[in-house]
Amino acid sequence: MIESVASPRAIIVRGAGIASAESSKLQIADVAVEDGVITRLGEDIGDCEGAIELDGRGKVLLPGLFDMHVYSREPGEEWKETIQSGTEAAINGGITGVVTMPNTVPAVDNGGMVQSVLEIAGRSSRIPLFAAGCITKDRGGRDLAAIADMREKGAVLITDGGVPVSNALVLRRAMEYARDFDLLVGSHCETMELSGKGAMNEGAVSFRLGIPGMPACGEEICLARDLRLAQFTGARVHLQHVSTARGLNTIRRYKNEGVKVSCAVTPHHLIFNEADVGDYNTHFKMSPPLRTEEDNARLIEGLKEGVFDVIATDHAPHANFEKAQDFASAPFGITGLETALVSLYHYFVRKEVFGWDVIVKHYSAGPRSLLKLPPAEIREGAAANFVLFDPDKTTTFTRDSMKSMSSNTPFLNCELNGSVEHVVLNDRLLK
Repeated sequence: MIESVASPRAIIVRGAGIASAESSKLQIADVAVEDGVITRLGEDIGDCEGAIELDGRGKVLLPGLFDMHVYSREPGEEWKETIQSGTEAAINGGITGVVTMPNTVPAVDNGGMVQSVLEIAGRSSRIPLFAAGCITKDRGGRDLAAIADMREKGAVLITDGGVPVSNALVLRRAMEYARDFDLLVGSHCETMELSGKGAMNEGAVSFRLGIPGMPACGEEICLARDLRLAQFTGARVHLQHVSTARGLNTIRRYKNEGVKVSCAVTPHHLIFNEADVGDYNTHFKMSPPLRTEEDNARLIEGLKEGVFDVIATDHAPHANFEKAQDFASAPFGITGLETALVSLYHYFVRKEVFGWDVIVKHYSAGPRSLLKLPPAEIREGAAANFVLFDPDKTTTFTRDSMKSMSSNTPFLNCELNGSVEHVVLNDRLLK
């Protein structure tokens, strides 16, 4: 493997299949990067003195991915993850930009905290990191956070992370403020009175296992409320990690009515369902919980149809001792930055359930567009920002191979088809 190079003179990728959001077909071409810019793209583009050459034959070159739902754990819980370890995990998975959630200690609920997170990232991250701020102070759901101050300091969206804003009036006021600042509002949809002490999807499997359940209607009721508030206020609202078919149908209807709503789906809600919890494996415990096999199928349809705007991991690192508790006591959440692209290839692209265009559209272009950031494009004149993926290799996710400080993933010690070989960002070969 080529080591990370700070500023090579040039990088040439030979004969790769270039993926785009516009077509499921790959364009075979060479790509030359000089001084961080793609200067030539085509067949037999020639040589460049002193260039690092990457063999792209039989491989896929796709724009750098962007994950807009990541928990960095810094400041406050650095024993789970730091901004440095989290962004290195992102690079390992082919991700060249992230948005970190405000669930830190203290919470990111004011401009000073936004600035602090961005300063840490400036010192320790090799990829762009953007900060989300809280909707309410300390994520308490009662008093609005310093929305204007956070926006001024660089927050790209507001959300209370893994908890809903249960007070509808407070959420309405937040949406009105956010609308005036053209700030995206991220919503975790959950009716806490219904989910209670639940630990997995409520249904036949939870009853059989004796695990308290979280009914799908608890997510769907909150989702419908937030959509109606978005319609009323005119705010831009983003529904995070949608997990049910009924919820997706509701989103489709509001989108057709012109409401400014976007939504995300996680790889784990596409791949796994409640049956995977079978042996009380806490790596399958997340919020919202894994739903039914039927929900899997409908979510995949929604992604292919374009109802979903974004794929995001909801990367939530936890220490081994936390996940080693009994299922009801263990924390919600799994890691995903390093496994997302490989797992999406293994389960879907390889089996022709959907093509590379779906991944580029929803895991690169979509989130950047929502946040009004420049796109990652593989074309002449664009800044270099791409991933070289080898579909013929395999990846085994082990504690030693992963860059995240936490390994709470169902894919631990599993071998999947596909491998993230190289990551190029501007004039740097990051991997």
